[in-house]
Amino acid sequence: MRAVNSKRRHQEDFAYGEPEVVTDKIDYFFHNGIHPAAEVVTEPMVLPRSRHDTWNSEECEEEPLFDQRKLHRSRSHPCSRDPEHSQTHLLAHQQRLSEAMEGGDLTKLLSDADTLERSKKVQSLWRAPSGEQRQQLRLYNSFTRRKEIFVPEDGERVSWYTCGPTVYDASHMGHARAYISFDILRRVLTDYFNYDVQYVMNITDIDDKIIKRARVHYLLDRYKQSSHKKDVILADLREALTQFLTMINKEDCQDKKSAYSNIDKKCRDLLQEYEQLTTPDPPTAELYEAFSEPLGNHLDRRDGFNVTDNAIFAALPKFWENDFHADMRALNVLPADILTRVSEYVPEIVQFIQKIVSSGYAYEADGSVYFDTKAFDQSDKHHYCKLVPEAFGDTKALEEGEGVLSEQSRGKRTAMDFALWKASKPGEPAWDSPWGRGRPGWHIECSAMATEVLGDKLDIHAGGVDLRFPHHDNEIAQSEAAFGSDAWVNYFLHSGHLTITGCKMSKSLKNFITIKEALKKNTARQIRIAFLLHSWKDTLDYSDAVMDGAVQFEKTINEFFLNIKDLLRSSAADDHSKWNEEDLKLRDKFFADKKTIHNALCDSVDTRTVMDTIRKMISDTNVYNREAASNGRSPHPALLRLIALYLTKMMRIFGVFDADDSIGPSVQIAGGSGTVNLEEVVLPYVRALADFRDEIRQEARGLEKAGKILQLCDKVRDDILPNLGVRLEDREGDNQPSAIKLVDRETLLREKEAKVKVEQEKKAEKERKRLELEQARLAKEKILQTPPDQLFRLQIDKYSQFDGKGIPTHDEKGQELSKGQIKKLQKAYEQHEAQFNKRVTNGHAAPVNGEA
Repeated sequence: MRAVNSKRRHQEDFAYGEPEVVTDKIDYFFHNGIHPAAEVVTEPMVLPRSRHDTWNSEECEEEPLFDQRKLHRSRSHPCSRDPEHSQTHLLAHQQRLSEAMEGGDLTKLLSDADTLERSKKVQSLWRAPSGEQRQQLRLYNSFTRRKEIFVPEDGERVSWYTCGPTVYDASHMGHARAYISFDILRRVLTDYFNYDVQYVMNITDIDDKIIKRARVHYLLDRYKQSSHKKDVILADLREALTQFLTMINKEDCQDKKSAYSNIDKKCRDLLQEYEQLTTPDPPTAELYEAFSEPLGNHLDRRDGFNVTDNAIFAALPKFWENDFHADMRALNVLPADILTRVSEYVPEIVQFIQKIVSSGYAYEADGSVYFDTKAFDQSDKHHYCKLVPEAFGDTKALEEGEGVLSEQSRGKRTAMDFALWKASKPGEPAWDSPWGRGRPGWHIECSAMATEVLGDKLDIHAGGVDLRFPHHDNEIAQSEAAFGSDAWVNYFLHSGHLTITGCKMSKSLKNFITIKEALKKNTARQIRIAFLLHSWKDTLDYSDAVMDGAVQFEKTINEFFLNIKDLLRSSAADDHSKWNEEDLKLRDKFFADKKTIHNALCDSVDTRTVMDTIRKMISDTNVYNREAASNGRSPHPALLRLIALYLTKMMRIFGVFDADDSIGPSVQIAGGSGTVNLEEVVLPYVRALADFRDEIRQEARGLEKAGKILQLCDKVRDDILPNLGVRLEDREGDNQPSAIKLVDRETLLREKEAKVKVEQEKKAEKERKRLELEQARLAKEKILQTPPDQLFRLQIDKYSQFDGKGIPTHDEKGQELSKGQIKKLQKAYEQHEAQFNKRVTNGHAAPVNGEA
C-alpha cells in the first residue's frame, strides 16, 4: 500500500469504514489537515479502512518529511465538525495555496486566525541549491570526430571490444601506445566512473603474414638441417639474390628500398667470402642470418605449396602470443576479461558470413566470399565508409587490408569489395565451409567474435588510429549487413600514432623499438607516465626528451610521497587539532584542483590536464610544508593524509601504483604467507638506528674534537644505509629527527653515483676557474711588465703603423684611425705608463725592450 508518510497517524483523525481513494493532492492535504508544502507525492493514495489498518514505516519507500506531531490535526479545527464549513474552508485554502506557490509566502496558506498558531507547525518550502551540476563523461568519438556524452546501452554495464595484435613478431612500442592507452581508459571508466566494463580483446592467429612467416621459418630450418652440397647451396644463394634484386627494383618506397639494398650488399659480401673458401664447409650462422629474407622468399616460392600441416601454422602465433602477454604483464596492462582467438571461432565466423550472404550483401566467387560494397552503399539504410568517408575508393588501402597472399582478381565484382572468406591455396591452412575449404578474411573475425561474446550492439570499439580504414569501416559494414541495423557500435575510440623522434617507426629506418628494448631503458611506470602526460588520441613522439619528462615526474611524485610519509610519522600534531588559516587555504586549493581533475576526466579522459594539476597539487603542498617548517609549526596531518591518499588513489586508477591501502607507491617483499609491506616491517628498526645516530651527532657537537665521530655518522647516512635501501636525510635545526625514506637500493646507488659525479664536476669547475683566474693574473702581470712604447706594437692583428711613442695611427688594413680612437689609445697609454713607472720605482725590474 502506497503511503504518504512513514509515520503512524492518529487513527481518530480519519473516518472509519471503506477505503477512500484521494485523487486530488490538495483535497487530501486539507481533508487531513496537512500543509501542502510538506508533501510532494502526486499519485493517488489510499486511506486506511480503520484504526487497525495503519501505515507501515518499514514498507514505505521514502523517509518521513516532518514530525508526527506536526501531522496531527486538532479536533477543534472547523473542518472536523461542520461539513459545510469544511467545504468553504477547503476552497479558501486552495485559493491561498495557489497564491503561496506563486509568491513563496507560507503565511498565505493560513487564515488570519490560524497564522500565528499553525505557521510554526508546518514544514517550510525548500528551494533547490543553485550550484552547478556535476559534469558528465564525454568521449571523443571517431564516428562524429567530436566529444560526445557517454551513455551505455545497458545502464552502468559497458560492452567494450578492442582489436588485439596479429601475432607473428615481437610486440613493439606501437602496440604499447595502443594497449597502455586503452588500459588507462578502461581503468578510469571502471575505477573512477564506476562502470561495469566487460573488456574483450581478440588475438589474430590466422593471417596472411602469419602464414607466410610460419612457412618461411619452417622451410629455412629444414634447409639448414639438410646436407646440401656446397655447389647446391651456392646456386640457391645466387638465385635468391637475383630474385631479391628484382624485388628491390620494383619497390616504390625509398626507405624500404634503401633498407633492402643494405641487406643485398651484406649478403653479397658474405657470399663472396663463402665462395672463396676451398673447404666444403656449410654456411655460417652469420651468413644464414643475413640471407634469411632473400633465401626465405626464394624457398617459399619454390617449396611453400608443399607445406600443408596446420600445426606448422599454429606454432608461430602461439609463441608470439605468449610473448605479447608477457610484454603486457611487464607494462602492467590488465588482461582482457574475455580473450578470443580467430582459430577458435572459425565455425561462428562461417555462420556470420552466411547471414551476410542471406541479406544480399555478399557473394561467392571461386570458393571465396566477398562483401558487396556497392550493393551495401546503395541501400537506403546503409552507407559505406562511416568512419573515414574521404577514403571511399582508396583501393590501395583495401588491397593492403586483403593480405599479402590474396589474389585480387579472383572473382571480385569491384575493386572496393573485400574478402569475408578466402579459398585456401596449397601451402595455406584451411577449414571446411559451405564454399569449400578456406580461411576467414581479416575484417570478418572481429565482427563475428565481438557478436558472439557481447551481442549485436557494442558500446565501445577501440583500436589504433591506423585501423580506421579499411578494417573498422569494413567491420561496421559487414556487421550492419548481418543484423539489418544502421548502428552496430556507439563509440569508436582510436589511439594516436606513435613516432620515434619525429619519424614513423619502421625497421627500414632502423628505429623499430620492441617493448623489451624500451623496458631496458625505462621502467613500465615511466613509460605509462609518459603516455599519461599526453592525450590518448593524439600522436605521441617517443623520444629521449619525452622520457626525461616522465622520469622527472616520477621523481617528483616519489619524493612527495616519501616526504609526506616521513612528516606523518614524525608529526607531533593531532589529526583533530584545530585547522589554521594556512591549512584551510591549502584545503580549498586541493578541492579546487580535485574539481579540475574531475572535469578533465569528464573531458574525454584528459590525462594531460590531470597530470599537470597533480603536479600543481604537489607544488602547493610542498610550499605549505616549507612555510610550516620555517614558521616553527607542524603541517596538519589530516590535511596531508587527505591529499596524499587522493593522489595515491589517482595513481592507482591510472595503473601507475599497485593497489593496496598505503600512501604512495608501496614497497612489497615476499613473506611466509604472501607479500608484506616493507615499511611496516623495517621502519621501527631504522627509526631506532636513526634516533641513536641523531643523539650521537648532538652530543658530538659539544666536543672539541668531534670530527671523526661526525664523519662516521655521515658514513652511516651516505654509504651504509643506501646499500640497504634507506635514504636518511638530516633536517635543519636542533632536535629535529632525521627523515627516513625507503627507496629501492638501485635508485639510491644511482643517486649516490650522480652525487659523486656532481661533486667531481663542481671540483673540476672550481679548478678550471682557479686556473682561469691564475692565467688572467699572469697575463695582466705580463702586460704590466711591458714597456709603454711596446704596449701596442705587439698587437699586429689590430694595428699596422705607430707614432714615436708607439701609439697606433693606422689599423691592420692600413686605414688611418679616427681622432676619437687615437684619443682613447693615448689615454690607455698614459695609464699603463704610470703603472709601469710605479713598478720600476718600487724595485720591479723592467724587461728588456721588445722581450715582454
